[in-house]
Amino acid sequence: MKMLRTLFIAQLLCALLLIAVVLSALIMTEKQSVKQSYDSQKNTISHLLKNFVGDDYKNLVQQIRSSVNPQMLEISKADGSVVHEHNNATARSELLDTVHGLGGIEQQPALLKSDEHELQIKFVPNFDQSNATFMQAFWLMLVAPLLLFLLPAVMSPVLIGGMLKKANHTISQAIERFMRDPAADLNIQELPADFHDVSHSLTTFASFSQKQFNEMTQTAKQVTEDAFKDGVTGLPNRNRFVQYYEDHLREGHQADFGVFAITRCTELQNINQSRGYHEGDKYVQAVAELVQKVATTYRDNKVYRLNSSDFGIMLPRVTPKESENFAMQLQSKFNEYQKLTELDSVAYTGLVSYETGKALGELLAIADTSISLAQTKQPNAWHIQKESAAGEVGVGGYGNQNWRNVIDDVLANNRISLLVQTVQPANRSSKTYSEILVRFKTVENQILPTASFLAMAEKLDKIIAVDRLIIETALTTIKNRNIQDQYFGLNLSPRCVHDDQFVIWLERRLLKDASIASKLVFEVSEFGLQQNLKTSKRFIDMVHRCGARLTVEKFGVGITSFKFFRDLKPDFVKMDGSYTRHIDEDKNNQYFMRLMIDLAHRIGVGVLAESVESQEEKHMLESLFIDGTQGYYIGKPAAM
Repeated sequence: MKMLRTLFIAQLLCALLLIAVVLSALIMTEKQSVKQSYDSQKNTISHLLKNFVGDDYKNLVQQIRSSVNPQMLEISKADGSVVHEHNNATARSELLDTVHGLGGIEQQPALLKSDEHELQIKFVPNFDQSNATFMQAFWLMLVAPLLLFLLPAVMSPVLIGGMLKKANHTISQAIERFMRDPAADLNIQELPADFHDVSHSLTTFASFSQKQFNEMTQTAKQVTEDAFKDGVTGLPNRNRFVQYYEDHLREGHQADFGVFAITRCTELQNINQSRGYHEGDKYVQAVAELVQKVATTYRDNKVYRLNSSDFGIMLPRVTPKESENFAMQLQSKFNEYQKLTELDSVAYTGLVSYETGKALGELLAIADTSISLAQTKQPNAWHIQKESAAGEVGVGGYGNQNWRNVIDDVLANNRISLLVQTVQPANRSSKTYSEILVRFKTVENQILPTASFLAMAEKLDKIIAVDRLIIETALTTIKNRNIQDQYFGLNLSPRCVHDDQFVIWLERRLLKDASIASKLVFEVSEFGLQQNLKTSKRFIDMVHRCGARLTVEKFGVGITSFKFFRDLKPDFVKMDGSYTRHIDEDKNNQYFMRLMIDLAHRIGVGVLAESVESQEEKHMLESLFIDGTQGYYIGKPAAM
């Protein structure tokens, strides 16, 4: 680690500095000791020379050797003759010479002259002992600091490593514990005091992370709730219902039973088309409030919005007999709401008993059949499918048979009434019409849900007969009321457009009343025409031969919309309501609508807009050169 490397370098520098200081002191001491040795022996020899008499040089040598015992001694006369010479010097190490040389220590022969005796003496003190002592001291002074450096250098990693290992273990355990449970305490009190900053940082990080985790948990919880919540009513949606059923009833470990009900808002489509989607949302919200109000009187009830028009109600531990009271209360609430809103009906309810282990698909299918049965009765009626009947094979057919009887009765007795809703021209040169809307009645003169009636007529292969009845009734009404000068639009199902026998019948019927036929505009959905472009074109050609015209409604939602301009050449296209709603705020829809209008006008096709619900939408559409507008803001459906 960088810290240890820095510490080692600092220790090494300190050791080298200590060596330099100690060796310097040692050399200075040795240098002074050598000088003192030379001075002392020089004084001793000088004293012996003063007392020397005669020429007994041997005696002088003995006195000198016994007094100072020099390592090297040479006595010579003035004429240069040597009277005595000896040299007991031992071999010196190169290291000693090097150190002496670097320290300026000289152990060379000293010269002493005696003019009185005409003698010259050269000598070198015996430094063997002092040199040995010096070298010992030198090595000691050199090695000791290095040892003092090496010892911490060796021990520091061990001590620091142990401390770091302990700290690392403590921090790792704390982080792992925190990762497993972000709400847990880090528990880092075991860290050494030297790690105070680390402890503080980890504590701060833990607090920050816990705060972030709590925020993310709350956000995830909110996202989950939003994903399982219906945006219009605030009720749990179909996903939450499926989850609940699978967890508690499909694979539940405890046996449970109860009643499941579906309440269907049968007027939703009609309200969306005639009054606008905003009113449709208000209608759905009102039904949701009524359903919840009645359901809250039952313990552990659960209400879900299964789709745009269906509400699912779970009544745990309620018997079929007890659920009849729930259904009657609900019908009573719907009847009261119907009087306030002047609707033909509000909602129908189908009930079915359930128990743990029953498949969800089977439960929904039986409840849907119960709704079909309820819709054959009075407005806002209910029907409960008892457990004994639920297992019978013919339950679905029984519901279909009831609808078949109702549809046959409508066809046989012409139990329909006609309404009209104006398509207002955007300018004087625009040619538009009034769309004819249909209401179906029961024997008791009660209004049947239009969407359900048409859906069941399609399912039971009665839709062509229904369309023929509507056309016949419309032509007769126009003729009897002498309103041939007005233009009217009639909706046709896709099945009729592609049915050869119906096309033949319609052509003959239009030719029979050619003056009225020239005032008719048939509306067919874009999806219906796309099913078979060849038969669609044949039908449009027939309509044009008879003097009538054709509108492609719900235009703009298909993937081959542009192909209609080239192949089918309709008289009008009615843009889907999704392009109209809030068009004053939606730049993309404005651009698309302007493109459609420009393209249609180039080939002589008029463009209409439905679901116009505000003045701002109307003005924006008119600024885009729309030919006509229709919707709740333009005009409500009225009796024909």
